[in-house]
Amino acid sequence: MAMSWIWTGMVVVSVVYGLWSGNGSAVAAAAVEGAAAAIQLCLTMAGVMCLWMGVMEVMKRSGLAAGLSRLLRPILCRLYPDFKNDRETMDAVSANVSANLLGLGNAATPLGIQAARRMARRTPGKASNSLCMLVVCNTASIQLIPTTVAGVRLAAGCAAPFDILPAVWLASGISVLVGILAAKLMGRVWRE
Repeated sequence: MAMSWIWTGMVVVSVVYGLWSGNGSAVAAAAVEGAAAAIQLCLTMAGVMCLWMGVMEVMKRSGLAAGLSRLLRPILCRLYPDFKNDRETMDAVSANVSANLLGLGNAATPLGIQAARRMARRTPGKASNSLCMLVVCNTASIQLIPTTVAGVRLAAGCAAPFDILPAVWLASGISVLVGILAAKLMGRVWRE
């Protein structure tokens, strides 16, 4: 709610100042140009999202997602020991991690919510260590293929939108490692 007030305030102040300084036509032109750019960006991003959501569906139907789930299972069982025997929860976590690896934050969110709901059933009204770990890992997320960022770069006219791969791998790897260590440390500090 507060952000909508801040956003509205910024727009109103900008328009009033533009009119007061005699630049009303420039403000109107910038608004139209911004709206056109936003629509073009949304269409480009929708195409990128459709492509990678299709790839996720093909992975699911071909069994690659299940294979990736089996590959990730030893790591995920160590991160979420309370749920290592709960196959449905671990499958939801694995699908969330897979979507994040492909850089599909929008696809990973519903999968993460599904896993979080399943985890929250064991400790209603309280976030367990596993649930906190899920939030940390989902937020930091290692990305092998940053499709959303590459899509934005492509829409902005970048000739090589994936030239950021080494930086993304380094930054996301460090953020996940620091997040996991912090979650483990805090889980031990604030034990019941």
